[in-house]
Amino acid sequence: LRRARACGASLIPTTTGSATAITQIFPELQGKLNGHAIRVPLTNASITDCVFEVERATTAQEVNALLQEAAAVELQGILGYEERPLVSIDYKTDPRSSIIDALSTLVVGGTQVKLYAWYDNEWGYANRTAELALKVGRG
Repeated sequence: LRRARACGASLIPTTTGSATAITQIFPELQGKLNGHAIRVPLTNASITDCVFEVERATTAQEVNALLQEAAAVELQGILGYEERPLVSIDYKTDPRSSIIDALSTLVVGGTQVKLYAWYDNEWGYANRTAELALKVGRG
């Protein structure tokens, strides 16, 4: 019923299959991951609100430093890291799969980490699919 009501003028809480889908890729996350979605009347990028419990105490600065390094090295072009106060329209047609909003990183109680990650689910996905096709084509 929620999805059928004034979708162009409402925020709509709903389910998502992404938490289930990721366990197909990473089976060790089975039973450790869940999610929901909020459909919004926008035509551009989306944001993921991630909350993690880590094993040892950390800080927002340490988390951001690790993510910034990953975005610059092993995940360059796939993961982004952003310190500017951007909004959803700024990520429209961004080819990266996810961009960490460093200004929003929080750590509570030393071990609970909260991140925002922006993405254009159509354009980022299309870029990963094209990259996969190139790899397959090259053998």
